[in-house]
Amino acid sequence: MTILLGCIADDITGGTDLALMLGKHGMPVIQTVGLPPADDTLAESPAVVVSLKIRTAPVGEAVETSRTACRWLLSRGARQIFFKYCSTFDSTREGNIGPVTEALLAETGDKITPVCPAFPANQRTVYQGHLFVGSGLLSESGMRHHPLTPMTDSNLMRMLGEQVRSADTVGLIPYPEIEAGPEAIAARFEELASEGKRFAVTDTLTDAHLFNIGNVCRDRKLVTGGSGIAMGLPTNFRRQGLLGHTEGLIPLKGIGGAAAIIAGSCSEATRVQVDHLAKNHPVYTLDPVAISEGRQGTDAIVSWAKGHIERGPVGIVSTAGPEKIAEIQRKLGREKAGQMIEAALAAAAAALRDMGLTKLIVAGGETSGAVLRSLNIRSLRIGPEIEPGVPWTMSTGKQPLYLALKSGNFGSIDFFSTALEMVS
Repeated sequence: MTILLGCIADDITGGTDLALMLGKHGMPVIQTVGLPPADDTLAESPAVVVSLKIRTAPVGEAVETSRTACRWLLSRGARQIFFKYCSTFDSTREGNIGPVTEALLAETGDKITPVCPAFPANQRTVYQGHLFVGSGLLSESGMRHHPLTPMTDSNLMRMLGEQVRSADTVGLIPYPEIEAGPEAIAARFEELASEGKRFAVTDTLTDAHLFNIGNVCRDRKLVTGGSGIAMGLPTNFRRQGLLGHTEGLIPLKGIGGAAAIIAGSCSEATRVQVDHLAKNHPVYTLDPVAISEGRQGTDAIVSWAKGHIERGPVGIVSTAGPEKIAEIQRKLGREKAGQMIEAALAAAAAALRDMGLTKLIVAGGETSGAVLRSLNIRSLRIGPEIEPGVPWTMSTGKQPLYLALKSGNFGSIDFFSTALEMVS
């Protein structure tokens, strides 16, 4: 079986979010951790999600890595490429969403692509080209304090215009056309293309809007957005007789063994979840300054974990509010602070596995990537949904591990306990 839908996600948790959406709509999927191996084993799935670590990588590196992934997918027969980024459009003025999308347009030969980050189920909507989180603008949400990609603008056309070669190539499909349905959306696509636009930002308020936009993308070679727009893509392949009516998610049974939560995200959602976790379970908090001064290290983390993990789930976290983050970054620099935390959490994950870990929840896209690399996990099968955008997954290989990889800003206050109850 050749690949029908080849997907490129700019981080690990974004990849699982997308894979879950496809699986829920009846499209079997496998997710790779990093660039796929040279062999063809992954082509046995109609959808493949290549999850990369390019959201905050240097622009040139992000572009070249995404091109390599795209060429791999196209060489395996992928009929359509999907570039998945966060529903909060996590990026900076330099990129990486714009430059990567331009590169993928060139690789696929498409003339225009939708830009649709909306995910109404998680309260991410777009109106008049502006991205909303709940009832407020993106720039008024907690994302304005993100340590790596502070989102201080909500105008998607302006943000994308700063990232691509020419702001004049960014257009809008506004609410009236979206609400009118597929024919009006398709007509607006063609109108924008005739004007030389290459990026069509789509107003999106409901799942019905997402299905209609997805329907119009049937013949697009490149689609970009959050996981929401992907809900309509399996139907396109089904209508063409290329995809049957199958179960897209694997069942997972409850298992014994140790459980842990590793949180590297500093988003408001994750901070609240960690506080809730700490009311009932032991939590060890990392301090990047203490790590840099040699006062905290892997040995101390391992020693602490050994004293607690046999009695129940443990948390190892590095979460902080905006003021604390600013203080740490002043002392260590933004890049160094992030690297130190990722390395410490990744080392902790490897040590926990040696203690009999069978169930692991990770909060944060960058952290998830570092943890999976430390565990040498190369691909994932997608299991049941925990909450919107977050599934349980199972690593492939001889010693499978249950993994829940959560975007930092996803999930309810009791997400960690809800997830663990599903597989206990």
